[in-house]
Amino acid sequence: MTFDLSHRGILRIAIVAISLAMGFYHMWVIAVGTPEAILFRGTHLLFALVLVFILYRRTMAVDDEPTSDDQKRTDDRLPSLLDYALVALAAAPIVYLFVNYEYVVTRIYYVDDLSIADMAMGVLLTVIVLEATRRVIGWALPITALVFLFYGLFIAKLGVERSLDQLFMTTEGIFGIPLSVSAAYVLIFVLFGSFMERTGTGQLFMDFAMSLTGHTAGGPGKVSVVSSSLFGTISGSAVANVMVDGPISIPLMKRSGFAPHFAAGVEATASTGGQIMPPVMGAAAFVMAEFLGVSYGQVVIWAICPAILYYVACFAAVHFEAKRLGLHGLPRSELPRLGTVLRERGHLFIPVLGILTVMYSGYSAPLAALVGTLLCFPCAALRQSTRGYVTLNNLIGAFADGAKNALGVALACACAGIVIGMVTLSGLGIVFTQFVVGLAQNTLILALILTMVAAIVLGMGMPTTPAYIILTSLLIPAIIKLGVIPPAAHMFAFYFAVLSAITPPVALAVYAAAGIARADLWASGWAAVKIGAAGFIVPFMLIYEPALLMIGTWPQIIQAFFTASLGILLFAGGMHGYFITAANLWQRTLLIAAGLMLINPGLVTDIIGFVPAIFVAGFQWMERRNTGLKPVKESRT
Repeated sequence: MTFDLSHRGILRIAIVAISLAMGFYHMWVIAVGTPEAILFRGTHLLFALVLVFILYRRTMAVDDEPTSDDQKRTDDRLPSLLDYALVALAAAPIVYLFVNYEYVVTRIYYVDDLSIADMAMGVLLTVIVLEATRRVIGWALPITALVFLFYGLFIAKLGVERSLDQLFMTTEGIFGIPLSVSAAYVLIFVLFGSFMERTGTGQLFMDFAMSLTGHTAGGPGKVSVVSSSLFGTISGSAVANVMVDGPISIPLMKRSGFAPHFAAGVEATASTGGQIMPPVMGAAAFVMAEFLGVSYGQVVIWAICPAILYYVACFAAVHFEAKRLGLHGLPRSELPRLGTVLRERGHLFIPVLGILTVMYSGYSAPLAALVGTLLCFPCAALRQSTRGYVTLNNLIGAFADGAKNALGVALACACAGIVIGMVTLSGLGIVFTQFVVGLAQNTLILALILTMVAAIVLGMGMPTTPAYIILTSLLIPAIIKLGVIPPAAHMFAFYFAVLSAITPPVALAVYAAAGIARADLWASGWAAVKIGAAGFIVPFMLIYEPALLMIGTWPQIIQAFFTASLGILLFAGGMHGYFITAANLWQRTLLIAAGLMLINPGLVTDIIGFVPAIFVAGFQWMERRNTGLKPVKESRT
């Protein structure tokens, strides 16, 4: 065996070694127990910072990586002396805390004065976290953190020493709850996702979806919806979902007759839902569990109905658009058979089932993810069809992928800790709550609309997790003060922070899908909004009908879910101009109105919604029966 001892070769070995150490450390912690907060969160952040400054050079950021040519240039660029210096500077404040651990945990914060060294290290870590976050996810979150720092220092006049005490010397700032969630939950679930991907599970999901829906009207679009919902179990990133599913599903959709911008919209919308799809949701779901003081399993239960309703909306949009255009599915001869798929790759579902079994047996979510991760490669070795994935290089690659994929969340959580620290110390959260309640004049719907707009705007410039965390500090308390139960308020904010990925003008999932489809960005963005339009109503349903969060009696839950599902189908039919047959303007208007009435909970609104729905359905059924005409293929512009 030969080793490449050039700069590039040594760097590659170092990255693999650090990734392996990071993965094994977090596995060990789950198995034997979590260390003290500062030690555990500090070690997690140290791993992340070192990898960031080695992997992301100077002006490079994740958003700069979409093309193969860009990626090649990036890979050819080695770290500079500045990058290596930043690695050392990043390690210094964390090592300082470790060395002086007894002093840190026994001092009385806000009372005992900080030493010059304490303040210097606090400033250094704050600057380092801002720079590392910029490199990984761009400017939006660091600028937001700087705005809150400015508010705390110059408007609230907290003072430099007190602010640094909060941010650096306690677990209320950089080392706060967001970073705790990243360390305890996110890393192991991201690692699980990379292990699943490296053992061929992505192909299983695609083949499984194609065998189920590929032959139906608009089959490739439905394949995208089903496979993306499944892929949500191993990826909490909308863009990652697009990049895995899109290269297969988008060309198939275009081939079957869908316009390129519509194909991009379907893939972006379906992939975005992966973050709200149980059993493994996006990183913000773990933060939600921590904030609400409940188990992750409870959050999963709350998310089941909203996730299903979201995908019902996507599936219905694809179906009605395909029927309106007269599109057919793929020939069965070109599709994999369900029995063959399950026989050859069905065993790859075992790790997901393992997670569910462990989690719902009462054990912690991290332990469940650890069990699922450890099952991946042994399960792949069970059959000849997947045994080729079981190699040492693939195993090491899974650790490297997991570590790299966790960096964005880790740094976002650390940087969000700066925001949370300043909000908590300054009392801004209380001030903002009073402002929103006063502005809304005790009108809940106005407060909800303000929260929705804030969630979408925040989510345009930063990942879901920090956007949700900021909303938790500023707007969710106002909604709760107006009488909304905490689970519904948190799910409302989380849902819209997720949907920002498909909302123009900044819609990262749409950008990725449009690039694959070679479609116009704006057309793709509005297509995604139209496809997910019914899904935008779901969060409001959760506020007014907690039964959709599985809160209430079973009759209430079943009735709420049934009427909401029917309302979404009617709304999607009205949006896309087809229900039983092609719908004209007055029929579309009635379908949308009926859908909104049924989506809105309550017996009176349900009855009002059923009347126009039955009228339009009866009229279309008679029209189709009398004419015997098939839908006419229309323009796809």
